[in-house]
Amino acid sequence: MKSIKHFQRFFIVVLIVVGFNSCTEDLDRFPTNALTNEKQFSSLDGYKQAMISAYIQFAGANNFFYRDFFELQEVTTDEIVNTWGDHQETTLSWSSEHDQSTGVYQSGLYLITLCNNFIIESEEGLVASRGLDTTEQEEVKVFKSEVRFIRAYAYWMLMDLFGNPTFATEDTLKNNEIPGQIQRADLFNYLEKELLEIEPIMVSARANEYGRADKAAVWSLLARLYLNAETYTGSQKYSEAITYSKKVIDAGYSLEQNHAWLMLGDNYLNTNEFIFTFNYDNEKVRTWGGTNTYSLGAAGVPASINGMSSSWNLYRVTPSIPALFPTNDPSIDKRAVFWTENNESSRTLEIESLPNSLNGYSITKYRNVNRDGSPIDQENTFNNLSDIDFPVFRLAEMYLIYAEAVLRGGTGGDMNLAVNYINRIRGRAYANNPNSTLGNINVSELTLDFIIDERARELMWEGFRRTDLIRYNRFTTSDYLWSWKGGVKNGAAVDSKFRLFPIPVTDLLANPKLKQNPGY
Repeated sequence: MKSIKHFQRFFIVVLIVVGFNSCTEDLDRFPTNALTNEKQFSSLDGYKQAMISAYIQFAGANNFFYRDFFELQEVTTDEIVNTWGDHQETTLSWSSEHDQSTGVYQSGLYLITLCNNFIIESEEGLVASRGLDTTEQEEVKVFKSEVRFIRAYAYWMLMDLFGNPTFATEDTLKNNEIPGQIQRADLFNYLEKELLEIEPIMVSARANEYGRADKAAVWSLLARLYLNAETYTGSQKYSEAITYSKKVIDAGYSLEQNHAWLMLGDNYLNTNEFIFTFNYDNEKVRTWGGTNTYSLGAAGVPASINGMSSSWNLYRVTPSIPALFPTNDPSIDKRAVFWTENNESSRTLEIESLPNSLNGYSITKYRNVNRDGSPIDQENTFNNLSDIDFPVFRLAEMYLIYAEAVLRGGTGGDMNLAVNYINRIRGRAYANNPNSTLGNINVSELTLDFIIDERARELMWEGFRRTDLIRYNRFTTSDYLWSWKGGVKNGAAVDSKFRLFPIPVTDLLANPKLKQNPGY
């Protein structure tokens, strides 16, 4: 078991306070204003615990928040076919009453409420009145900036999925107002302003505790925002995407040597590449909403490979994903970690039936073992919980953002440098060495089509694909088809309304200030 103190696994502390819940989304299990704020915020430790509870909710360690977000980003695309359920996400055919997106929406708004409450309780005069000394007051300012970052990221998730979500700030909560609805472009501007305001207050890049956000996390979210600005606002901000991805790149990060190390049970060692993570530990973080979902969810992968227990037979890929690699195994590109075996009968590449978990290859990207292949002891009664930390931001994404923004005409970048960044990713993928020339491309080969394919290879099952396909105008259109898109085996275009999820009907009924997204 990992040393909590040495590796600063700080999420774990608050789980003992908040408690463990399994497969429910019971929002009442988190502290609210009724929980005597005077007691909670009477000391620096109380402020830190409250901050960590926001991180915990963010990571989905006590609910399905991030797991559901991940599935909305992946199961709606060519990267995942889901065995379970009614397949609305796989076929892009959900209605205005869509349970999974409702869960993300409501969990996101609850997290934002937690953050708003923390921000109110962190007002300078109030903190000083509670007897915290000057040094402690300065630390609370840093905590507050991190909570504002968490709120910004949660709003980014809602903006990306729903476009025009409910909008509440600390003032809304303080004044007991019914929150209104914000338009997507206005929310983009709000998030940009928030992130730029907190940047100077955040801890310097690579200087915070592992699992807490710092300046580089702020820059990374800004780079991601700017890359997708045209989707969100109708206006391009590729020059800004170059600026902020380069800030991260220049902050002292480097690619880990081996791509397989990224999603292992001891990936807390990946501090060279990881910018901001959700932390999991099989002894303390007892959830079905963490990275065990991606490891155990991979169809057909046995316990000897995934490092925990038998597969849930939940996720497979469409044939479009293996087609992006030179082979269906890692003999050339080590990212081609496709699982094609099955103990009972053959696993097929093609997906003839959506509920048949033997139709479609799986992947072995997430494995709860150490770098040396040794097993990790399960210190829990379930015997299948994960130690794999989830990298919300990592350096390879910043390389890919930089290269795409240069290709799309952003200023301040350099094409040769963009090629160098991509070749570092590919050197690692082909030879476990970012400096290798294996897999190299030249300037003429660096195109937008290449970038979206390279993003799929590098970032597979990391929660990016829906946003990427929308940015490339391939999500709902006939420009790119994959198996069962539109409910057709060979794929079909769908209504453009599916670029956004519906505002939950329950929220529309409860809040007259909200309007439904077009088409629902």
